Amino acid sequence: MSERQDVRVGVVGLGAIAQVVHLPVLAQMKGVRIGAVSDVDRPRARAIADRFGVGKVHARDEDLFADDELDAVVLCTPNHLHEEQAVAALEAGRHALVEKPLALTPEGCRRVVAAAEAAGRCAMVAMNNRFRPDVQALFPFARGGELGEIFLARGAWLNRKVRQVRPTWRHRLATSGGGALMDLGVQTLDLCLWMLDYPEPASVVCHTHRGEGMEVEDTGAIMVRLQNGACISLTVSWSLAAERDRHYMRLLGTRGSGAIAPLGVYKEVDGAMLDVTPALPSSGRENIYTASYRRELERFVEMVRGERPAEPPTEQERLMRLVGLAYQSAAEQREVEA
Repeated sequence: MSERQDVRVGVVGLGAIAQVVHLPVLAQMKGVRIGAVSDVDRPRARAIADRFGVGKVHARDEDLFADDELDAVVLCTPNHLHEEQAVAALEAGRHALVEKPLALTPEGCRRVVAAAEAAGRCAMVAMNNRFRPDVQALFPFARGGELGEIFLARGAWLNRKVRQVRPTWRHRLATSGGGALMDLGVQTLDLCLWMLDYPEPASVVCHTHRGEGMEVEDTGAIMVRLQNGACISLTVSWSLAAERDRHYMRLLGTRGSGAIAPLGVYKEVDGAMLDVTPALPSSGRENIYTASYRRELERFVEMVRGERPAEPPTEQERLMRLVGLAYQSAAEQREVEA
């Protein structure tokens, strides 16, 4: 597409992630215009469209996909819809940014990638934690070998327990595909694997705890043994009894270590352990999460414009295979070979 034209984006599903992140960030991006929205709740869609100055509200998602005035779509719908909607959008000629997970199964991920290749469009999964400023600063140390051979990656995403007035789609197995492991674990596991260049797994062991009044787990603990001898250990929960959420990752290597948050990098140099933590650029009042979504959307727009080669999310097939094995391990209460 011409660089002089605005990238026209449609947003499907107007829940919290769309209202808090995608719509506000897209509305502020230069060279981007929100061309249309759709949601099952039509009055809510109209009210939100008016708030963000969007002139077009589609009654059906498929009508938005068929809208030739749009270049791309952002899918913010419940998990069980991602695969079907991504394929439909791509086949209709739209580029697609899909909130995680890309699909609920490895086969589904493969179908989305195949649809993007067949249509000549880009498909991107919204793994926004990859775009956090502190993660971007740690990444070259991990991938560049400066920490030596990384033998352990530990991660956690623990959300404060919030009393639910009524269950949402996230608490129903048919619509979510799983609980905290699917909601928080997918991103946390992806981040660790991505830091390590997505190595081949050897086995998975997982324990889950069923949430009160839920069809799904509110807590999960996973250990992934890798074929290279390293290990990934994760804990995720919706039920942390504390004053605030906890979200961190630590990498242990033979010549150093790195962590977020806070960002810290330590490296062995001539027998001495030095603090080589890079300084993060000032982002004003923007927090790291907002910054991560903004950078993610900027990357997506660059691919839509053809300014950056499309990067097919082929690794998501391996990720969702591991998630499936984790649920199998929890159900059978044993270690599962990968």
